[in-house]
Amino acid sequence: MADLIIDGATVITVDPQRRVIADGAVVVENQRIIAVGKSNEIKQKYSADTRIHAETKILMPGLIDCHVHLAQALIRGTADDVDLIPWLRDYVWVLQGNFTPDDGKASAELCIAEMLKSGTTSFLESMIHKRYGMDGIAQVVERTGIRGCLSKLFMDWTGYAGEDAIMYEGMIEDGEECISETLAMHKKWQGAADGRVYIWWGARTPGAVSPELYRRVADLARKRHMRITMHLGEVKEDVEYTTSQFNQLPAEFARDVGMMGENVVLVHGVWISPKEYPIFTDTGTHMCHCPASNSKLASGIAKIPEMLQAGINVCLGCDGGPSNNAYDMFREMYLAAIIHKARTLDPLIMPAETVLEMATINGAKALGLEREIGSIEAGKKADLILVDTRQLNLAPTYNPVSNIIYTANGFNVYTTIVNGQILVHEGKLLTLDEDQVIENAHKRGEKLLDRTGVNIQSRWQRN
Repeated sequence: MADLIIDGATVITVDPQRRVIADGAVVVENQRIIAVGKSNEIKQKYSADTRIHAETKILMPGLIDCHVHLAQALIRGTADDVDLIPWLRDYVWVLQGNFTPDDGKASAELCIAEMLKSGTTSFLESMIHKRYGMDGIAQVVERTGIRGCLSKLFMDWTGYAGEDAIMYEGMIEDGEECISETLAMHKKWQGAADGRVYIWWGARTPGAVSPELYRRVADLARKRHMRITMHLGEVKEDVEYTTSQFNQLPAEFARDVGMMGENVVLVHGVWISPKEYPIFTDTGTHMCHCPASNSKLASGIAKIPEMLQAGINVCLGCDGGPSNNAYDMFREMYLAAIIHKARTLDPLIMPAETVLEMATINGAKALGLEREIGSIEAGKKADLILVDTRQLNLAPTYNPVSNIIYTANGFNVYTTIVNGQILVHEGKLLTLDEDQVIENAHKRGEKLLDRTGVNIQSRWQRN
């Protein structure tokens, strides 16, 4: 007797053959997929304690968000239409630099609730400051059922690109403490929650980390089989900094200090040049594309089709509350599919299938979990979502992959499953009280603004 059978669905497998199975079914037992096939064949061979009849639904792998700032959900909309340096200096760092652990926990709950309801089953959080309360955040991951990679940030300088001593006081951490705290969290939480929690290193950008600390962390990560993530080449100032200070392009600098490799996910890459692509392919380094954030902050458009053509593994990320401002991977997939067509004047440059791979199997590869998640195959973890096509924006559905990329959104998600556990069903959260999460976020957000004195102004007068 299996635990769960989902039948009658259109199954987008993203398996090696890239099968799309009409009237398909999936069988789940002990957290894993044990069979995939036609519904009539599955019904003859298997029975289950729970059955979901998924006619009119698309069954697909859970989405993988490879760049998330959990703490920024609580400051969503606080720094809109602002230049990057003031965005960080006057808003984002000030607000985050006054967080309490309870704020960090509330923000994590808000972010994870949004991700689960919109079909994200795994995420990579990029930089957790000690003041956010990493234990509390890990507990939220454990309780909600999502799969989470939690990166403890490390730094020992206080700059940002060419700006010296710009870091807000409340955001500064000591390099030695960063290392000891990360190792302690790794010992405590790595593999916890039925293997759903992973502890990573989260590097601040060049200008906030000395070359010596980068190299030391790279060595520790290699010895302890840990993984690393870092923003790189997000803005043109990043290129100016590494070339002026080290006479190296960003990827050359990253390679020199050990921040390149199969265990590394670099983020944004807007200003990475074709000259640097071989460094990625030679080292197996992954790139995370964040089109919404890069567009909203006017950082530019990363040359993602060119990176893919060069053989770089590219995944997708939503980034954070003030820079996106949503944690809905469907929005991110849509934008990734269309902006490169406009940039290159080539409608064939980013097919829907390529973008869906970026959000699923490519993301799994970036996390080092391609044998576990990212596709619907027997033996893999049951990280699955159902998308309801009986909605206006998805009718008719001639090409399910096309509809997922170009018309679907997070509100179309019907069911979210991680490790075989149903976490969202019929659009309702099962592991969090949604109303309580929203109310807590409002209260804590208001108190945070009062405490910091940050004034969020609209260009239109509010009466």
